[in-house]
Parts: sequence; structure tokens; C-alpha cells
Amino acid sequence: MAAKITSLQVAQKAGVSQSAVSRVFTPGASVSQKTADKVRAAARELGYRPNVLARAMVKGKSRIIGLVVAYLENFFYPETLELLSNALQEQGYHVLVFMTKQTADNIDDVMEEILDYQVDGIVMASVAMSSDISARCQQAGVPVVLFNRGQDIEGITAVSSDNHAGGRTVAEFLIAGEHQRIAYIAGWEGASTQRDREAGFRAGLAAAGHKLHAYAVGDFNTELARQAARDLFDKPANLRPDAVFVANDHMAFAVMDVLRFELNLQVPEDVSVIGYDDVPPAAWLAYNLTTMRQRANLMVAETVDALMDLISTPDTAMPRRVAIDSPLVVRTSARMPKGWNTKGSTNEGF
Repeated sequence: MAAKITSLQVAQKAGVSQSAVSRVFTPGASVSQKTADKVRAAARELGYRPNVLARAMVKGKSRIIGLVVAYLENFFYPETLELLSNALQEQGYHVLVFMTKQTADNIDDVMEEILDYQVDGIVMASVAMSSDISARCQQAGVPVVLFNRGQDIEGITAVSSDNHAGGRTVAEFLIAGEHQRIAYIAGWEGASTQRDREAGFRAGLAAAGHKLHAYAVGDFNTELARQAARDLFDKPANLRPDAVFVANDHMAFAVMDVLRFELNLQVPEDVSVIGYDDVPPAAWLAYNLTTMRQRANLMVAETVDALMDLISTPDTAMPRRVAIDSPLVVRTSARMPKGWNTKGSTNEGF
């Protein structure tokens, strides 16, 4: 194996000092264009690559953000990962992804590994967080932002949609559509997003004098969502729901498949279906799903802004609780109410 080329060799080849080579490969450092051209030409000829991590460690900053995510089956998260990675790269950071499970107990297994990488910050997406984990991160001086989750822990920054208001909007839409037997399929009951969507939905029904007709748990899981649909709808017409709010699109697709292809029900003629997220397949003609749109671009922007604030001014930055409003995207999977006020919603699919 050939010996690794050093910055000293590049400096000698280019006829400059070793510190000049370091400045050329340091973003934002002051160096003349003539020197930069000579150094980069010498580096290419010798095959030199700067050791970014070693240089970062000397400065006490890894320029790495740890991103913790529980699962990628939901289309919302791969799309969000790309947005987060691009936004953090624009700030000069790289993303290191850690996979875990949704519950706080499981993340303990990976937290020590995350901190061993000397990350400058952590974004936790779709993952619960214990007060013990929070304390360890604070002790290590590593700021944490929760993405698409809330947590009742003091001093934690969290960015999500306004899930309570979104759930209420769905209830108002279905009631305006004159549905009488309205059901709900819940996600993982340990998630704040699930709890808030359900609470808002129930509040919207109650405000109009309605009660939830039926309830099942899909746990944000495709197969469990399919079984929930069978349990709720494999009944006589006068007993089964005439509308269902599904806690996310990932489950809503599975529910629609069961309704149409197993139970031979028409959507929305027999059953109206509404989801949450507005992931790309929601707009496919196969589903054309009416859903609440999570504005991932705004959520990512708020997350990155909050994280950069916590990293750059750790002694003065204040924790934030951000809840971004969501528009209802009206397509054809749910019956359109007569005279429905489209303020705050869109009519994609029509």
C-alpha cells in the first residue's frame, strides 16, 4: 500500500508553506487565488485528500450532526432526510444517520455510540427521548432538537406540525361532509404526533356534537393498519364506519387497499378516507388521498435554524417549541362537503 500523502508534501510540491495548504482546504480561510490554484494542482497530482475529521477534532468541532431515526418505511422520512442533509450541508455540516426503534428504552443502546462520534448536535426524528438521555446530552454539551415529535422534558427544542389543529380540521371536514359513523385508526400510541392528532380529532368531533364511532390501532405499521381496517369495516353496512381518519398516509394506503380489494368497498362512495403527511404517493391516481400536509421544508428550516442557534450560542440560546400549521389537501378519497370553505386547504386532484 502506498504511503499516505501529507500536507507537507503538497506544500513542498506547490512551493508554499504547510499553513497555506491548511488554509486552502479550510472553508472561509483567507488565501490568494494564485496560492489556492497552485495548492489544488499539487494536491491533484499527488493524490492528496485532507483529513477533515482530524482537522475538526483539533478545533474541537466534528462538523457532524447525528440524525436518529426509527424507521424509513414511511415516505415522509426519506424525503425529510434528504432535506435535512442538504440544509445541514449548506451550513458546513455532514449527517451521520443512526437507526433505532421508536421507544426511549431502545435509544439508550445507540446513544453512547452517537456521543462517541463527538457530534456537534443531534436531531431525533420519530424517536422518543427519556429525561436521562436529555441529561446525558446536556452534560456532554451536545444540543438536541426533536423533529416531528414533542416531549414533556424541560429545556428540549421540538419542531413539529400543529397536529392538534390538523386533527380538528379533519373532523370538521368529515362532519361537513355529513358523515355519521366516523372512525379513527391510531398510530403508535407513544408518539406525541399520534396523541395530538387524535386529541384534536376528538375535540373537533365533540364540538359538533359527534362521538367517535369506532377506534383501532395501526401503530404506524402497514400490516397492523391492514388488520385494523378489517376489524373496523368487515361488518354489515349499517354498522361499519362511513368515514375514517388514519393517523398517517403510510397506514392510509394499506387501509385503502383493504377496503377496495379485500372488502370490495368504494372510496369515497362507501367510505371516506383521510390521511396525514401528504407523502408523494398520496397524489398518485391509485390513491388520490385527501390528507393533511406536513410542510417538511418549513419543519426542516426551523429545525436547522434552532440547531445552529444552540450550537453557536449554547449559553444564551433558548429552547423552542415550534408547531407549523398544516393545510388540508383535498383530493378524491373523501367526500367533498357542499360549500366547504377551502381557506387553508388546497384542491389538488380536482
